[in-house]
Amino acid sequence: MIRQNKFWIISALVWLAGGCAYSGGVNIPGAPKPPQDTAPRLSNTVLAQIQQLPDPEVLDEPRSRRGNGPVYTVWGKSYRVMDSAEGFVEEGTASWYGTKFHGRETSSGEVYDIYRLTAAHKHLPLPTYVRVTNLANGKETVVKVNDRGPFHGDRIIDLSYAAAVKLGFHEHGTSRVRVEALEPFTEPETYMVQAGAFSEFDRADRSHRELQALTGFKGVVVKMPSDGFYRVRLGPVPANDIPRLQNLLQAADYGMPKLIPAPQGAR
Repeated sequence: MIRQNKFWIISALVWLAGGCAYSGGVNIPGAPKPPQDTAPRLSNTVLAQIQQLPDPEVLDEPRSRRGNGPVYTVWGKSYRVMDSAEGFVEEGTASWYGTKFHGRETSSGEVYDIYRLTAAHKHLPLPTYVRVTNLANGKETVVKVNDRGPFHGDRIIDLSYAAAVKLGFHEHGTSRVRVEALEPFTEPETYMVQAGAFSEFDRADRSHRELQALTGFKGVVVKMPSDGFYRVRLGPVPANDIPRLQNLLQAADYGMPKLIPAPQGAR
C-alpha cells in the first residue's frame, strides 16, 4: 500500500474555477476529449507537504484485468500495450491531470486520486512503477502507472497533480522528463549457518570470533534450552554466498554446516 499522510483528509478544499490548464489525458479509452482541467487551490503549507510525499513502494503486482490491451483504440488511433516494461527508458514531454478526473476510475479500474503518486501512459503494462525525472530541475519521484494516456500532442506521460508538485512543474502545463521503468525489489533468501555446537560458552565464543575473522560474516552464539549446548551461527548469509561459506568451513575442519532459514527481514 502507498503510504499516506494525515493531511490527505482535506475536506475543506476550495476548487479553482480556472487555473493551471491541462487538456491531455483521458481515463477511459474511447471517451470524448475532456474540457479544460484545473488544479486544486492549496495553501503553501499543503504544497510543501505534498513535496515531501514518500515515493510508493515498488511492488510486484499482477497485471490489471482492465487496460492491458493488447491493442486499444482512442479517437480512431490504435495503441499497443507492451509485453514487458523491462529496461524501458524514454524522454519527452510530461503533463499532469487534476480535479476534472479526481475520483473517477482509471483504465486499470483504480480510482484516480490527485494526491497519490500515479500516472497514465499509452503503452506500459498496468501497473508499472517508473521513476520520473524533471530534466529542467533534476527533481525526481516514483509513480505507479495505472491509467492510459496522454492522447494529446506529443506528450509521453500524464502525471497526477501530486507528482507534478513533487517534480516542480505544477504551475506549468508541461515539462520535459525522463521515464525509467523500475523492477520490484525482491528480498534475497537468507540463512543462518550453524558452524558448531559446544558445551562451554568460552569455547563457543572463541570459535565464533575465529569464524568471523575467517569468513567475514558476523553471527551469534545461541544456547539451546533443549540440551544446554551453545550453537555458533553465522549470518544472515544470502543464498548465493552459501557455497563459498561451506567451502571455507570445511577447509577449516568444521565439516558441513547446518543451514537455518533466517527470520524474514534479517540482513
